[in-house]
Amino acid sequence: MKKLVFRIPATALLAAALIVICVTPVAWLAPGLQALYVLPLAYAYWVLRNRTTVTEEEIVARGVFGTTTLNWSDVKSIRLVRKGWLRAVKADDSEVTLPAVRFMHLPALSVISGGRVPDTTVPVPVEEPTEDAPKVAEEKSVQSEK
Repeated sequence: MKKLVFRIPATALLAAALIVICVTPVAWLAPGLQALYVLPLAYAYWVLRNRTTVTEEEIVARGVFGTTTLNWSDVKSIRLVRKGWLRAVKADDSEVTLPAVRFMHLPALSVISGGRVPDTTVPVPVEEPTEDAPKVAEEKSVQSEK
C-alpha cells in the first residue's frame, strides 16, 4: 500500500529553540514569568502534530486538537488556497484543511490518489489540426518603402 505523509519541516523546530533563547532573559526577571516557556513548547507541539497522511484509500488530516479521516469517496474536490494549505471539499460542501499540503504537492497527491486528484501542473496537450479541418490563412503585413 502506498502512503505519503506531508509534514511541516523539522527545521521549523529551530524557531522554537530560538524562542527559548530569546525568552530566557525575560523569564527570570520576575516570579511567574517562567510561564513564557509555554510559547516555544506550544509551537514545537504544533510543528510535530500537524500532518496529512494520504493513502490510496483515505486521507488523514491531523491537527493540534483532533484528527479527521476522509475516504476518497467522500471527497468531492480539492480546493486550492492562494497562501495556505489545501482543503478537501466533502460531498456536503464542508471543508477539511489538509495540514502541510500545498499547491506544489499536487503532482505527488495525484500519483498517490490514483488520479482522483488531477495534476494541474502538467500542461494539457493541444491537438494538431487534421487534414479535414479548415485551414486559416495567415495574414502578412507588407510595409511600403518610400
